[in-house]
Amino acid sequence: MPLGDNLGDKNDSRYCGVETEFNDDMPHVLSHNINGGFDFVVAPLMEPGYRPSLVNSVNKETTVLPFAGSDLVLSPAQWSSHVVGKISSWIDLDSEDDVLREDSEIALKQELAWASHLSLQACLLPTPKGKSCANYARCVNQILENLNNMQLWLRIPLVKSDYDDGDSVNATSDGMVVEPTDSWELWNSFRELCEHHSQLSVALDVLSSLPSVNSLGRWFGEPVKAAIVHTDIVLSGKAVHKLPVGSSPSGSSQADNYSQEAQRHEIRSYLDYVGYLYQKMEPLPEQERFEPLMDNLEAQTYETFEKDSVKYIQYQRAVSKALVDRIPDENASTTTVVLMVVGAGRGPLVRASLQAAEETGRKLKVYAVEKNPNAVVTLHSLVKLEGWENLVTIVSCDMRFWEAPEKADILVSELLGSFGDNELSPECLDGAQRFLKPDGISIPSSYVYKFYTACDYIKVVKLHKDLLHFETAYVVKLHRLAKLSPSQAVFTFTHPNYSPNKSNQRYKKLRFEIPIETGSFIVHGFAGYFDAVLYKDVSNILPPKVTHVCEGRISLGLSHVAVLWFGMSGV
Repeated sequence: MPLGDNLGDKNDSRYCGVETEFNDDMPHVLSHNINGGFDFVVAPLMEPGYRPSLVNSVNKETTVLPFAGSDLVLSPAQWSSHVVGKISSWIDLDSEDDVLREDSEIALKQELAWASHLSLQACLLPTPKGKSCANYARCVNQILENLNNMQLWLRIPLVKSDYDDGDSVNATSDGMVVEPTDSWELWNSFRELCEHHSQLSVALDVLSSLPSVNSLGRWFGEPVKAAIVHTDIVLSGKAVHKLPVGSSPSGSSQADNYSQEAQRHEIRSYLDYVGYLYQKMEPLPEQERFEPLMDNLEAQTYETFEKDSVKYIQYQRAVSKALVDRIPDENASTTTVVLMVVGAGRGPLVRASLQAAEETGRKLKVYAVEKNPNAVVTLHSLVKLEGWENLVTIVSCDMRFWEAPEKADILVSELLGSFGDNELSPECLDGAQRFLKPDGISIPSSYVYKFYTACDYIKVVKLHKDLLHFETAYVVKLHRLAKLSPSQAVFTFTHPNYSPNKSNQRYKKLRFEIPIETGSFIVHGFAGYFDAVLYKDVSNILPPKVTHVCEGRISLGLSHVAVLWFGMSGV
């Protein structure tokens, strides 16, 4: 896989295929393109001149249909791994021509049945021919109900929704003229008629002009499986040849990496350029590839948290600054700081705190408080393994009921949980602040919860029919997200909080403005997250790398996301 040469997971955006014409010599088509560096081909399964109505009615039951050769010309693994079926583009199930409409339904069912027989992973459905696609969607929905695991990609032209530049028509790569419309609305109508089926996805046909940034952003919340890029409108010859002469995108010699046949592929230069752009992308942070979260955590969940190296680096920085502020250099060798880690888990904050003491030259006494008896076993093993017996006291107890033998200079916790606060951070830390000296330091010192409207491809609609699940906050990982409006602060908590009238009850009403140029949309819900200040200028954000979803904060472990899902249409 040429695009997969770069280390680091970039989700599923790593395959590059080529769309081909009908050819009954499928082994040659596949060999030419795979040897040319492509991962798969999008190939028609039926001769383009075939129409069911043209077949002799007497012999309809016995006539061999003109498919692209026998299923035996390729191995099952080749069909499954390297071929995406392209359903005939002439199909129009909403045509007013009765013959064409009937032919279209028969052909669609025949081709998808054949593709399913071949065990193809996906088939590319043709673009609906008009704004009305009810019969097309009806037929596809019927097929989906009895389909195996094969995915159906509906080809949708990425058409501008605001025709203010004089454009009147666009044409897809298969020659179909598309009237000015909002392509997102076309997709939304089709998938609603198909009941949001999980095997129905989008293949965006990228045309010569793009929608506005806000309008385009809606697609980030949709199940887009492929982008169909046209070489004649996206990459000019000059752009392609900006690649370093004589080298592949990975920097090694093309002669070393690719065969002579690969050099002869007619669009190889475009593939090289796509690979070059792909390798310039930053891989997803390791912690962003893991999922949260549950009560009385299991070992696998602890391991997930511990992979978030950025978070613990920030905690170590915060503890270091707190130690330096707490103990002047002249007292560093004679004064011992009492630090309590409440909710110690398997000890990552204990380790971060001790490393901070070592780098600042401060003496530290650590209490590791943890209520999960299974995690306590691991804590004891860690302390023994690292030789921390004289530095760390393990307390197997719920912090709410523990009576500390002494007051702490620094209280450290990562009980922040998600927006829904499933770890009860304010309540727990309010209760634990009795351990602190009057001038003690809490890490974190504050955190702000935020909301924004969003749409994300979800399955709540299909799985549940009751109101309860639509009014439930879910801890989720937003894989595909369209952020429809800027985030707004909702709740703020600070620690320690010695106010005599303190309360963690909160109520807030917000108004979200969505730019009019966004066009139609569906708000699936409100996504919430938080920013935490650990100590002074140390936060859960590592500037300046704020590039990921939710302004970069989801990529750090402190920023788990909770979403209240529901369905709402907007225009």
